[in-house]
Amino acid sequence: MANVTHHILSVLVENKAGVLSRVAGLFSRRGFNIFSLAVSPTDDERFSRMTIVVDAESAPLEQVTRQLDKLINVVDIKELSGGEAVERELMLATVKAEPGTRGQVIELVGVFEGRIVDVGHEQITGMLAGTPAKLDDFEELMRTYEIVELQRTGRVALPRLERQAPKLRSVGTKGA
Repeated sequence: MANVTHHILSVLVENKAGVLSRVAGLFSRRGFNIFSLAVSPTDDERFSRMTIVVDAESAPLEQVTRQLDKLINVVDIKELSGGEAVERELMLATVKAEPGTRGQVIELVGVFEGRIVDVGHEQITGMLAGTPAKLDDFEELMRTYEIVELQRTGRVALPRLERQAPKLRSVGTKGA
């Protein structure tokens, strides 16, 4: 089993101006390294969800959660370990794709279940969504064709859903 190098925190916060700045400031003041940070509103407009991926060596989990919990706008904090979370990331990558290699680039984007979102005379931009490992693998293969520009969103994650069926209770037979 690989060593865990990151903590993934799902933090529910009040959807108010300045909350992101306060959270980022907390990490900065404590010297905690944020590996990635994604923020978006939830289905309830009063709240936003932050997915914060923190470098485990720079930030002991207990200390991070204790500090976050002190912030007034923080409503809930959950650690999501790899097996307990569904993680995804989005990538846009512009790659050199001259006529001789264009078909290979298009085929690789398809193999990784991506889409071509822009085409130029000598370059192609592809979009992929998937696990961070999948995007790492794609990025490594694209280096062969020369990456012109690349942008990744950082991880978003939610807890995995329950998979156990509810227990059935026995029902007695009538008139027995």
